[in-house]
Amino acid sequence: MNFSIDSIIFVLALLLIIGVLTAKFSTRLGLPALVFFVAVGMGLGGYVYFDNAKITQLFGILALIIIIFEGGIQTRWKDLRSVLKPAGSLATVGVLVTTVAAGFFAKFILDLSWLEGLLFGAIVGSTDAAAVFSVLGSKNIRKKLTSTLEAESGSNDPMALFLTVTLVGLIQHPETNFGTLILTFFWEMGFGLIMGYLVGKGSVWLINKIDLDSSGLYPVLTLGLAIFAYGVTTTLHASGLLAVYVTAVIIGNSPLSYRHSIIRFHEGFAWMMQILMFILLGLLVFPEQLVEVTWSGILLAFLLMLVARPLGVFISMMFSKYSFKEKLFISWAGLRGAVPIVLATYPLMANIENDNLIFNVVFFVVLLSALLQGATISPLANRLKLSEGETKVQSHTLELVSIGKTNNELIELEIPKETPYAGIELKNIDLPTDTLITGVIRGERLITPRGDTILQGKDTLYILVSKKNRDTIQELFEEKESDDSVS
Repeated sequence: MNFSIDSIIFVLALLLIIGVLTAKFSTRLGLPALVFFVAVGMGLGGYVYFDNAKITQLFGILALIIIIFEGGIQTRWKDLRSVLKPAGSLATVGVLVTTVAAGFFAKFILDLSWLEGLLFGAIVGSTDAAAVFSVLGSKNIRKKLTSTLEAESGSNDPMALFLTVTLVGLIQHPETNFGTLILTFFWEMGFGLIMGYLVGKGSVWLINKIDLDSSGLYPVLTLGLAIFAYGVTTTLHASGLLAVYVTAVIIGNSPLSYRHSIIRFHEGFAWMMQILMFILLGLLVFPEQLVEVTWSGILLAFLLMLVARPLGVFISMMFSKYSFKEKLFISWAGLRGAVPIVLATYPLMANIENDNLIFNVVFFVVLLSALLQGATISPLANRLKLSEGETKVQSHTLELVSIGKTNNELIELEIPKETPYAGIELKNIDLPTDTLITGVIRGERLITPRGDTILQGKDTLYILVSKKNRDTIQELFEEKESDDSVS
């Protein structure tokens, strides 16, 4: 069916509006938004014929860059560093074990070769942060678990991508040397980390030093830096997605001009890319082909959820200080989302023998995982007593901006629970020159600060400060004691 430009624009507007509304419904129903977005795409497939895997893959990679970057800038390093070891093990050993187990099942159930079976396992081997946290809703799961899931989801995509690309290459060129593949893995991961660190540090310096004419250009600048981190790293044959995540974590945990505007922009843009990406992926699927793989898809989905994923979790976390219940929850909370469907376009692009079969079964497994696991994550957390009740929604909000062309800005700072300034009056705190505390948030109360106002741990301060003193203020109130790491 042919559409005019005006019709395409109108349909795009409808898709975005429908996407936002379905995201609201998904939260209420306890299901990942991706289920509804994909359903919209599949519904449109009855009116629009679309089978361009190349465009889907390109758009999917751009969407993943933006989604991973948004997740990274909102990740607190204090929470992340305490779970680096278990999350890193899940993102590498866990993905590898899941790949082998799922590949073993796929080889016999789908009648594939060993390499094609492992390719299927690699494609479904990674979890999706957006899918996991969209179903947690207002449930306040233990911070250690949410941090672990967040860190795993942000860092396991590179491993899945590496295994997928490697296995596609092996299918096309079986003579490839395994020693070269091992060296390639360490190069991709190691140099991806290094590039992420370098680009992240350079990005923070640039954002804080550059003096743009419009505050609206700063979010655009960070978007360009995120795509640059991926582009320059992949050009050097390293893991671009890992570089994007590391870059984002560094940016998000550094003193930053226009922080609030940057974070809000990327949060909204990431949602838009999720909506459009899943709708596009839904268009790429033909429902009649899904019917053909129904029983094999159901069987593989259950084996992935009940055998392959738990094996990956329990083996990779064998020496970590997590209880059996916590490992069980992490196993079940490993939802599949955008990444497996995007990775499933790689066999399509390579024209391997069973490319359509693999794509359709992956699609079926992702949808079933999202529907079944997504609807039961919160009840499972309650059953295992890992939920700490409802999350309290903050009743205060304040737009934080740099003030015009001046060198001052308003920053938000939460002081640590064990702060040496607890019980101290504001007038007795030695603040830098031209620094003013303009507001104190304590629980749900907004306190107008005066000289005799006494600070308490966990207070949130709004501070008007010159840019040159921003780091000084950060160091003044930062937590002195290091957090205990989770082994």
